[in-house]
Amino acid sequence: MKYLVLAPFVAHSTYTYLVSKDERQRDIVYIIILPLLISRMIHNQIWISISRYRTAKGNNRILDKGIEFDQIDRESNWDDQIIFNGLLYYIGYLLLEQAHHMPVWRTDGIIIIALLHSGPVEFLYYWLHRALHHHFLYSRYHSHHHSSIVTEPITSVIHPFAEHMSYFALFAIPLFTTVFTGTASIASFGAYVTYIDFMNNMGHCNFELIPKWMFSVFPPLKYLMYTPSYHSLHHTQFRTNYSLFMPMYDYIYDTLDKSSNTLYEKSLKREAEVPDAVHLTHLTTPESIYHLRLGFASLASEPHTSKWYFWLMWPVTLWSIMITWIYGHTFVVERNLFKNLKLQTWAIPKYRVQYFMKWQRETINNLIEEAIMEADLKGIKVLSLGLLNQAKKLNSNGELYVRRHPQLKVKVVDGSSLAVAVVINSIPRGTSQVVLRGRLSKVAYSIALALCQGGVQVVTLDEEEYKRLKAKLTPEVSTNLFLSKSNVSKTWLVGDGLSEEEQLKAPKGTLFIPFSQFPPRKVRKDCFYFTTPAMITPKHLENVDSCENWLPRRVMSAWRIAGILHALEGWNEHECGNMMFDIDKVWKVSLDHGFCPLTIASATESKN
Repeated sequence: MKYLVLAPFVAHSTYTYLVSKDERQRDIVYIIILPLLISRMIHNQIWISISRYRTAKGNNRILDKGIEFDQIDRESNWDDQIIFNGLLYYIGYLLLEQAHHMPVWRTDGIIIIALLHSGPVEFLYYWLHRALHHHFLYSRYHSHHHSSIVTEPITSVIHPFAEHMSYFALFAIPLFTTVFTGTASIASFGAYVTYIDFMNNMGHCNFELIPKWMFSVFPPLKYLMYTPSYHSLHHTQFRTNYSLFMPMYDYIYDTLDKSSNTLYEKSLKREAEVPDAVHLTHLTTPESIYHLRLGFASLASEPHTSKWYFWLMWPVTLWSIMITWIYGHTFVVERNLFKNLKLQTWAIPKYRVQYFMKWQRETINNLIEEAIMEADLKGIKVLSLGLLNQAKKLNSNGELYVRRHPQLKVKVVDGSSLAVAVVINSIPRGTSQVVLRGRLSKVAYSIALALCQGGVQVVTLDEEEYKRLKAKLTPEVSTNLFLSKSNVSKTWLVGDGLSEEEQLKAPKGTLFIPFSQFPPRKVRKDCFYFTTPAMITPKHLENVDSCENWLPRRVMSAWRIAGILHALEGWNEHECGNMMFDIDKVWKVSLDHGFCPLTIASATESKN
């Protein structure tokens, strides 16, 4: 709702341009302020997405240290600076008659802005920046910006309000000069603001992108343009590289970090990272692109929920859907570090609904197979199949790829064993009977077998499901399997296909524990809903700055954890098709490595 502070100005500018009959009041400059602000937001978001993609891949990455949720929360208000600037633009326009009816282009104004920026602005910024690093101002103001050691593009605008005022005053020097001298133009204003945003974002993107040949062709350029690695050193060393965008003042006043050139060349030569384990996932709902880690950082840092304003973005959503029909390759979404194990998450550019289209199955299978072969070629140890990438109807829980490529070195893991272990250990102690509902799967059959073997009664409400389950069990074990049309059990193990009508049959206070990849729709306010099989990650899992679909922060799906455990333990078998590991062993290994089960409290928090 903070954008409403701009609403009066937007309404007034639109009215005067569209409704006013006086040609003198119809000024394109006034109405173009809003498109400029929107373009700045889009510009910043493009940098965010590119930076996150490149740093996840690892090529040309500068700093390896991860980003955590505290930084995401601290930087979630990055658009405040654009709103603040927008207010000042509108107020400045209304107060300054000279700003009205500016021409589209004036060469002299562009030259004046360039000269004033490289002179007074860069010089004053350098000394202001050094002053901000004095302990008095640093502790009260600038330390907020330097809380981000590993920077993202939007780190560039995360400052206290007093600093924003100071920076705006500096950057206004060239703009006001051209206004008062009558040399201002729409092009000079737009270009200067875009230049500032571009250089700010580039300096904080944490990957090197300036090619070395530029400095070879024009050596003085090193005094006129910094690089991402140059400014990254300022965030790690603090007392060097104070310049804004032009390092010449660091050279003049001897505050240049001696390792600037070394870090620059080292970052340029750095190749893409080869992980030890990969988790292969895919898009879910059309709006999931915004919750993707490469999408909106603040949305990605929270569990996936639908927002009312997504309907305003349907043109973008529709465009992204069209891209998935054209683009045919997996892409890197995230990187993590678990002790010394390098992890990556790759995504198939397909939505959930496409997995249920028969004519899309061959395309999706080819994408998954290509990802497995790429992982095998790179020497990756484990690839775990997430969400519907392991669906039985699609590829028989991953067995299709192992049959096609019997010499695979990368181990394909569907994670069913840990998913079963998580569900079984989520059932409250002392439970003697559970209801099993939803479409039967490999996980469902294994849960029923384990519970019946343990003496827990498993009840089904459908005769066909009862027959199929009984066929999978031995006569001795099947004595704990029951068919019932009515029950009083308050523990329901549920999978895909659970209808609202079936949920309404459950007693008040029922605990719904999903064994499916996707959570059931919550329709009961008097019942409790667990998350899909998942565990809390240990603190030494690094670079966690986004949520996995609908799961809470620092909670990871069992299927994804299974791949990590597979790599940590060095297990030399595939876990796909009908293959299942020892459930108790897998559960113990997960606890030994620091993963924690979600408690009843987690279910209470998710209650409707």
